[in-house]
Amino acid sequence: MNKDEQRSPMLAKIRALLAKAEATEYPEEAEALTAKAAEWMATYGIEQAMLNEADPSSDNAEDRLIPVSGKYMTERRILLCTIAEQFGCKAYYGSKDAKRYGEYRVRVFGFRSDLERVEMMFTSLVLQAFSGMAKAYVPYGENVAAYRRSWLRGFTIAIRDRIKQAETNAADAAEEERGSEGRSVALVLADRRGVVEALVKKTYTKIGTARPSLLTGGGQRAGYKAGERADLGGTRISSATKRPAVSA
Repeated sequence: MNKDEQRSPMLAKIRALLAKAEATEYPEEAEALTAKAAEWMATYGIEQAMLNEADPSSDNAEDRLIPVSGKYMTERRILLCTIAEQFGCKAYYGSKDAKRYGEYRVRVFGFRSDLERVEMMFTSLVLQAFSGMAKAYVPYGENVAAYRRSWLRGFTIAIRDRIKQAETNAADAAEEERGSEGRSVALVLADRRGVVEALVKKTYTKIGTARPSLLTGGGQRAGYKAGERADLGGTRISSATKRPAVSA
């Protein structure tokens, strides 16, 4: 159990569900875990945001450097950036990182509780994605590498859609429970986004936009289906691939 999980029993419970999802060989079991885990992950994020509204010292905006390397490195980086965005964070990387360092050095900005969610989700989903990709049938005549790249993009698109829906559901539920007390959940979340953006601007004076990459493989649909089954501890191609990049 890491320090983040020691501070929050909920994170430890989510981590336990993710571990089960990573270990199972049965898609049906992963689906059964998904609904509860995704719900817990989203609820945790909203609860931390509202607690921080009452006690600003409980959660601070910061940044973390997350190295991304290995096979299909670009697809790994896109998955990380997608998860970060859906959890209210901002992710940036050097456009020449891959050639210069042999890895992407992704700097993720966000509140500590959201960064905890990003790291936990990314670590688990990379394992789930590559396990599913390795088992996926590559149709005759398809280039294996191209098919698998498109499969991973489809997986990422599905994850984006599912996290977005879980976050929306959690925010709506919290707003209903809030009643007329205090500020709305939407305003609290908007303020947090503003704080994160201010931290980014303070850190970087020049930010470019990464070029969307073109895919030729036919695995996107299969990858999307796998992403729908993945355990979240819980998109169209151009929007999933167009991510901010720090000029380098």
